[in-house]
Amino acid sequence: MSDLLKKFLLPDRSTRVQAVRLSRSWQTGLSHQSLPLPVQTLLGELVAAATLLAANIKFDGSLVLQLQGDGPVSLLVVECTSDLSIRATATLRDGQEVPEDGTLQTLLNHNGQGRFAVILDPNRADTQMRPYQGIVPMEGDSVAQVLELYMHASEQLDTRLWLAADTQHCAGLLLQRLPGTGGHSTADTDGDGTKTERSPEETWNHVAHLFHTVEPPELLQTDTDTLIHRLLWEEDLIAFDPQAVRWHCPCTRQRVADMLNMLGQDEVNAILKEQTTIRVSCNFCGKPYEFDAVDCGSLFVDRANTPDTRNPSVH
Repeated sequence: MSDLLKKFLLPDRSTRVQAVRLSRSWQTGLSHQSLPLPVQTLLGELVAAATLLAANIKFDGSLVLQLQGDGPVSLLVVECTSDLSIRATATLRDGQEVPEDGTLQTLLNHNGQGRFAVILDPNRADTQMRPYQGIVPMEGDSVAQVLELYMHASEQLDTRLWLAADTQHCAGLLLQRLPGTGGHSTADTDGDGTKTERSPEETWNHVAHLFHTVEPPELLQTDTDTLIHRLLWEEDLIAFDPQAVRWHCPCTRQRVADMLNMLGQDEVNAILKEQTTIRVSCNFCGKPYEFDAVDCGSLFVDRANTPDTRNPSVH
């Protein structure tokens, strides 16, 4: 079954609920990256969070979440497009050991200089919006807390996140109180059959209380429909069409070849004198590419034989 993100609204339309549980796409992302377990966990939580947040962007483009660290982990970065194609990577600092019990703060904010960045990157064709970048200190003991604090400070939205990851799955729940919806009171049925009115504020508090009972193992091991029913079986939820999530890294052998061309023939030949093969791994997916002397030679032969069709008056 495809990895899916699912969206719901509470009956009074005052509160948004989203859930995602990824297996195939997450395992594809890990397949070319050898990361210590604590780093995998943090990266998986960031992947789930980016997927949940990208599902709400109103433009054609990408949401990028970055945790820039000053500890053993120098960078965690996830990009999720508006069609929910994801890619992610982690960069470790040379010479620093990653402890098995490493946490967000010890791995990325050891000296208090870590930063969290949110980047909104619209496609060039989307002229209605300019790129945006927000950078804040890395506050909070978890990826969820960092994002909750950011959302409250920058978007003025009450947002709660529950995130979890292991080597098989990454998953998340998002609960968000929608502003200015004109939400109306809804009726709850008491044990004696009588109905009482519930305000949007009471709806938010009630659902948040239910979600706070969710533990990471439950989030990872339970399929989305079962989990949502378990939590909100009394609610007449408004459900939206599910959205498929996939891992997609745009790296190709041709892109690597173009990069080598940009280095120039002299630089490439100098590398080949030190090693018989040039090995390049994609920073996002870790996929390896190899170019031997024959491969590299053909790059520049092909380039030399390609006619220059540029306007000679343009420099």
